[in-house]
Amino acid sequence: MTERHQPREPAVDTGVLVGYPSARVQTAALDLAPGARLRSGTVLYAGSRIGERFSSGHHVVVREQCVLGDDVSVWSNTVIDYGCRIGDRVKVHANCYVAQYSQIEQDAFLAPGVSFANDLYPGSAESAARMAGPVIGAGAQLGVNVTVLPFVRIGAGALIGAGSVVTRDVPAGAVAYGNPAVVRCRVEDLPTVEGRAQRAGSAV
Repeated sequence: MTERHQPREPAVDTGVLVGYPSARVQTAALDLAPGARLRSGTVLYAGSRIGERFSSGHHVVVREQCVLGDDVSVWSNTVIDYGCRIGDRVKVHANCYVAQYSQIEQDAFLAPGVSFANDLYPGSAESAARMAGPVIGAGAQLGVNVTVLPFVRIGAGALIGAGSVVTRDVPAGAVAYGNPAVVRCRVEDLPTVEGRAQRAGSAV
């Protein structure tokens, strides 16, 4: 067993609440695997299962009935609402909201300010009964301030441009952006980072 994978006790700042009771449903105790790094203001509800080496920024909330894989990072001022499923090595940046019953598959990335919705008609009992967040495919990347609406599926390896509002499914490997987001090309067709940087510099 390598040093990285040896079980170790969580590193917990002051001001962290682990196993906070849910007022919504009765739940079992929090299942927190070894190796966590929990920064001040983090609140982890009872009734969730969190994998090894979880890392939180400051003022992170993970609600009840969530399942998080190994090596998940959730950064400051982000809320993972109840009933979510998050795969291994997912990174959720600061100031994000992951709505109830959302799914994020392994290796996906959410940039700062990403928000999910899960209710087609807020205030409708029928809509509430069918509440479901989006599904984000493995390795997909969502840019700054992207909004994703209920039931939407973003395919594996897709790239969503900053500020987009995703109202329809996006195929695997596609690049989509705009409001509403529209597929523009494939990830493999994007210009190189060097080329983009040179064009940005010449525009100044």
